[in-house]
Amino acid sequence: MFAGLRPRRMLLCTAVLLASASGFAVSLQSSAASDIDVGNVGGMTLRLALPIRQTSGSAGRAIFDHDRLFVITPFPHSVLALNLARTDASVLWRYSPRADGMAAGLATGHVTTDGAVLSAGRLFLNTFDGHTIALDAATGGVVWDVAMADVERGETLLVAPLAIDDRIYIGNSGSDFGVRGWMAALNAATGRMLWKRYNAGPDVEVGIGEGFSSPYLPREPDLGVTSWPANAWQQGGGGLADAPIYDAPLGLLIHTTGHPAPMNAEQRPGANYFTSGLFARDALSGDARWFVPINPHDLYGFGAAGSLIPADIHWQGNNRAVLIHPDANGMVYVLDRSSGQILSAHPFLEVNASEGLDARSGTLRGNPAKAAHVNSTTRDICPAWPGATGGTARAAFAPQTGLLYIPVSRLCMDMEARQASFMPGTPYMGANLRIKPPRDSNRRGALLAWDVAAGRLAWSADESLPVESGVLATAGGVVFYGTLDGWFKAVDASSGRPLWQFHAASAIVGQPIGFQRADGRQYIAVAAGVGGAAGAVAQKEIDIRDATAARGYANAIRDLKPAATDGMLYIFSLP
Repeated sequence: MFAGLRPRRMLLCTAVLLASASGFAVSLQSSAASDIDVGNVGGMTLRLALPIRQTSGSAGRAIFDHDRLFVITPFPHSVLALNLARTDASVLWRYSPRADGMAAGLATGHVTTDGAVLSAGRLFLNTFDGHTIALDAATGGVVWDVAMADVERGETLLVAPLAIDDRIYIGNSGSDFGVRGWMAALNAATGRMLWKRYNAGPDVEVGIGEGFSSPYLPREPDLGVTSWPANAWQQGGGGLADAPIYDAPLGLLIHTTGHPAPMNAEQRPGANYFTSGLFARDALSGDARWFVPINPHDLYGFGAAGSLIPADIHWQGNNRAVLIHPDANGMVYVLDRSSGQILSAHPFLEVNASEGLDARSGTLRGNPAKAAHVNSTTRDICPAWPGATGGTARAAFAPQTGLLYIPVSRLCMDMEARQASFMPGTPYMGANLRIKPPRDSNRRGALLAWDVAAGRLAWSADESLPVESGVLATAGGVVFYGTLDGWFKAVDASSGRPLWQFHAASAIVGQPIGFQRADGRQYIAVAAGVGGAAGAVAQKEIDIRDATAARGYANAIRDLKPAATDGMLYIFSLP
């Protein structure tokens, strides 16, 4: 299988951050692989199944480089470097950072890990308990370890770092605990902080100055303060909602911001800037260049969760540099990358929480009938928390087809807003949720193919459970994804026609990757292990008869089997 192969630099990569020919650096969910195609993927076979020896879910991706495969396990983390030149993929080295046990109580779901990034011979990772760490990729030795988040305040690091040249970009999590969101840049050689900017607060702390403009915001100072009740921005949430990207020609770091705290919106009248939106920042200084309020005064805890996918496409008769963003609110946005102008926004599934986009403000028109109020229950709000885009699952765009492949959760919810009191390090929620399938269907998930140029659905591969894995689209016309009931699937990128499937030992919420080794053979790898909100439901200790368990998620997926095995890493190839 893997024996006797000479090391070679990878030819395709879904696992590291690269500067592409178009000038972006982005977590890639597409691949130049063409050897595995629509005609032969049905013959793909399992080459290796490796126990990761830890339950919980790996929401990120493995990293391939020079016949090594790097895998990050969920919290408490271990980093494994596997030797693919050996048939058993033996462990070259293992690193397990000291874990802060206090962090385990901060998981609102079941803790996942978003992986790491490889750059200039070093592996950079964030730990759930708040450390950013640089390792020597050859030995696993610690180069530096910097504490960036305060778990005593409910602050964590969930999203993998972004490595660009001599800088590492990170952002915090903790909106459910009222932690104010921020982005920061670190020196890759030393871990020294270069800048830090907040996602709410005074302009000087947010990084808003003369170079900032937005077509959708009033021209007023300190909107990150005045759009909140007095001092509420200080515990207003807005942490990093998904992986950031880098646009080299524009010098922009583009990132999402998470939901405001608490979820009870009646406690925070106002637009609650700059949560639940998209920021573009000068990558060198951190200064804000533009902001788009995707879900201002966020009623449902969506944030602006969802993938950020840069693309240079033919748009309405012209070549245009765009940003594609399938959002947790159920809309696919196409924006101009340089200005943040929204070019189009269309619902990609059934939505009743909003009633279309207001072109002047760039924000959704809320549906008054679905607004949540204190001590009353609003029923059948669609989509449900945490959103329509399958939690942290990442979409993929294939230039060959012009289609965006979106992992989807088709759930709705009943929501009761409750008064919340802020206490550092404790949940600051303000809502009771009961999540459920749509009234007219038990199709709780799907992989959707969205025609970006036409703004319409191309095809749908329906699933009985929400789809919470990432998506891999290849140049061979194949799309790979996983399901909560343990299937790893390949479908035709043009039609959604099933081509191949493999049943794993556990649910799949991770990101599939593709890589090519020195023998010229192409491989597909994915980790199995249930995590996130679904992971909480899958634990044997939970009582699924409680409709509010796991923040109401248990009510929606009562038939999800308890997690019975440790996580597994699977590697496949053609015979």
